[in-house]
Amino acid sequence: MYAVLETGSKQYRVSAGDTLQVERLTIEAGQPVTFDRVLLVNADGKVTVGAPTVTGATVVADVVEHIRGEKKLTFKMKRRKGYHKSIGHRQELTVVKVKEIKASADQEIKAPADQEIKTSEDEKISVPADQEVKASEGQEIKA
Repeated sequence: MYAVLETGSKQYRVSAGDTLQVERLTIEAGQPVTFDRVLLVNADGKVTVGAPTVTGATVVADVVEHIRGEKKLTFKMKRRKGYHKSIGHRQELTVVKVKEIKASADQEIKAPADQEIKTSEDEKISVPADQEVKASEGQEIKA
């Protein structure tokens, strides 16, 4: 089972037991944190995609520590002007360890059904459910 969650305007694919670095959270080390912005849940091959989030799905994790990321250097220069400047940045990060992924118990997870287009008596075309299908004259669409 895995989930895709969003925090700090970034998306992460997580499973139970994963350790990941996210942008700094205001929660102290050793405390639990719950991420409720879950965009996708895959439970044993049954995929639920949110619009924009999956209702009732959460990811529970523990805050391990707060760290600072590696230093990123930027160099500015204008040629023939004697101007040059070096700038550094270190992002503050929080290390979290995922304990569990909770999906809504009352929500039934279904894969969308494929559609068939019947163009003539002998010919049938199968179209995935995420694509829109329009019939022209002489065609039938069966869902």
